[in-house]
Amino acid sequence: MSIAMIFDVSEQIDDFIRHDAPLGGILIDYYLNFILFYGNLFSPLLIFLSVIFFTSQLANRSEIVAILSSGVSFRRLMFPYFVSATLLAGGSFYLNNYLVPMANRTRIDFENTYINTYRRTLNHGVHKQISPGQMIYFDKFNNKNKVGYQFTLEDWEDGELQSKLFANYVKWDSVSGDWTLENYYIRTYVNGQERVEEGKSLDTALAFSPSEFVGRLEDIQRMNVDELDEFIAEQRLKGSSNIPYYLIEKHSRNALPFSTYILTVIGVAMSSRKVRGGIGVHIAAGLLLTVTYILAMKVTTVYATNAGLDPLIAVWTPNAIFGVLAAYLYAKAPK
Repeated sequence: MSIAMIFDVSEQIDDFIRHDAPLGGILIDYYLNFILFYGNLFSPLLIFLSVIFFTSQLANRSEIVAILSSGVSFRRLMFPYFVSATLLAGGSFYLNNYLVPMANRTRIDFENTYINTYRRTLNHGVHKQISPGQMIYFDKFNNKNKVGYQFTLEDWEDGELQSKLFANYVKWDSVSGDWTLENYYIRTYVNGQERVEEGKSLDTALAFSPSEFVGRLEDIQRMNVDELDEFIAEQRLKGSSNIPYYLIEKHSRNALPFSTYILTVIGVAMSSRKVRGGIGVHIAAGLLLTVTYILAMKVTTVYATNAGLDPLIAVWTPNAIFGVLAAYLYAKAPK
């Protein structure tokens, strides 16, 4: 975490100076919560390396041989590891779902004020429900000018389309709170008959505002598990295209603590045997597995966000793969 902070300072120091960020805010609001967030995020991997380091030392001193020779089974040898893994996984689960989101609120607010002076717009191919039976679509929304392009508004009732409005673009009027439609036409369907109305400009009130198309996906990190569930339900109702990102965040909060068990078993099984090269060989093998695990997480989440893979499967697939490896190593280790 100290090394990560040094790299982050070197990257962000220009922003800190340019925006006159207070020293207390940098140290407490940002970096204290930075350590809590990333330390908890990578805790299973840090625990994994710690287990390898500790167990490898026991193996090199022939202590594990002495323990097993005295009649203690390998399963009994694993018992203290499982107790510790349970405590650490439980703490990580609580942190992920409740405490870290509270810390993230302060950290993200600091980032928005002193680092990210702009907010990335979630504004391409927007298709959402703004109220029951009312759907809108933007090809693109420009948050700076508060303008949406290739806009459509559909009214549905009992599964039947009642009317559809098209406009080349719509612009938000911050004074009146209305939208101005440019080059529009409206198709209305009544008793099987179609009526078309068109015009150059129309001022009208619509049940949404520009703020709904602005934000960072990272902002969901500030929500605890209950708030996140409510938010996902709301976004499903609106037809948000970012649901996979939200579900990945939700499922990751449970999958990562559980990985503590899997990585602990792998760490003990692979480092409990004394080998030529000692701790160095075990640490190198552990780092390789760590990189492989992170790569597997990245690959599956990319499939979930871009190829339609179920987020639950995407998040738990690395645990399933490494769980099989853990079972194999656990069965082989006593021999």
